[in-house]
Amino acid sequence: MSFSLLRSFRPASFIPRVMPRIPARNLNIHEYQSKEIMDKFNLNTQRWRLITKVEDVEEAVIALNGPEYVVKAQIHAGGRGQGHFLENGYKGGVHVVSTPGEVKEVVKKMLGNTLVTKQTGKEGVKVQKIMIAQSIQLHKELYIAILMDRKSQGPVIVVSPRGGMDIERVAEESPQLIFQEPIDIMKGILPEQLDRLTKSLGLYDDQAERAKVQISRLYELFLKTDSTQVEINPFAFTPEGKLYCVDAKLNFDDNAAFRHKDIFAYRDTTEEDPREVAASKFDLNYIGMKGNIGCMVNGAGLAMATMDIIQMYGGSPANFLDVGGSANVTQVTEAFRIISSDPQVKAILVNIFGGIMKCDTIAEGVISACKQLGLKVPLVVRLAGTNVEKGNELLRQSGFNIVSASDLDDAAQKAVKTLH
Repeated sequence: MSFSLLRSFRPASFIPRVMPRIPARNLNIHEYQSKEIMDKFNLNTQRWRLITKVEDVEEAVIALNGPEYVVKAQIHAGGRGQGHFLENGYKGGVHVVSTPGEVKEVVKKMLGNTLVTKQTGKEGVKVQKIMIAQSIQLHKELYIAILMDRKSQGPVIVVSPRGGMDIERVAEESPQLIFQEPIDIMKGILPEQLDRLTKSLGLYDDQAERAKVQISRLYELFLKTDSTQVEINPFAFTPEGKLYCVDAKLNFDDNAAFRHKDIFAYRDTTEEDPREVAASKFDLNYIGMKGNIGCMVNGAGLAMATMDIIQMYGGSPANFLDVGGSANVTQVTEAFRIISSDPQVKAILVNIFGGIMKCDTIAEGVISACKQLGLKVPLVVRLAGTNVEKGNELLRQSGFNIVSASDLDDAAQKAVKTLH
């Protein structure tokens, strides 16, 4: 399961909404990278090796030394175990095998092929990396996640004795088995909170003490890395009583990138929308959607309102694009380039409320983009605020067929009308 724009979130019955409605980019990393980070915080993980070519298999299995191996495709999507590969029809992106020969055969069928899961869409994602891990026998599978909770204005630890399965299903079928513990970020986890968490997991004596150590280290990781999510599923005991963080999902706040250059170096742009990657290079906040009216707005709240009103008048937004409060002509031009690159876009709506951002700057950027890219679809522009008269005059004198709008209602109706 993933918490990124993010691409899914807990149902309301599970926990309070812990992220804002407005889109935001958060670093999403691969499972093997999560294990690498957990190892630095002395969390218990299986031994593992990364494979990028079939020739790496022999060295990896010798290092892991069996007796069983877990072979996992590394993509930014959940449901890998139930997925399938487009090119060869091979079922599953996660397999447990016993011999080096079987490991090699599985790697051959996965590497370089496209894995389709419930979260990738029908186009799937090409598998370029595979993690081979030491397989361990699981005796008791639990669930733990640490998230930021808006209601309690701080971290919340969520646990369930039902681990190793889809946690949304647990929340739907057995909500009484989902437990929450809000944490005062100034005090940290208190001993009595660790007691409550381990009791909720059905752990006592030695098992409880081992779990408390691992939970404390997970919380340390969460704080020190500026995580937005630390999810371990399963958080599991072996028959011998050893506790492992078996499958991990970590996400990080992009606003903390300057503090964690090593972690943000993990970013895998090959699995991101190329338009989002291009936008981030110019400090633009872009998220592609499925509609046909491209949007360029300043401010996340105004962007959300713009998308809502387009929908209200019968249109469908093609994207969220916030140019921010201090964009320059170059950024506006690049924003237009990104919107125009989407073949679904049949009209563009620019909605700017000028405060710090001046309307004439936006107008200059719009005109620059039209000159460089050509105006291939109808363009509706609504400007308000600082230097609005100057901005509108520039648009009128541009020589391009730009439709002006007096307010947001007028802009949305005009943009939708161009589609018919």
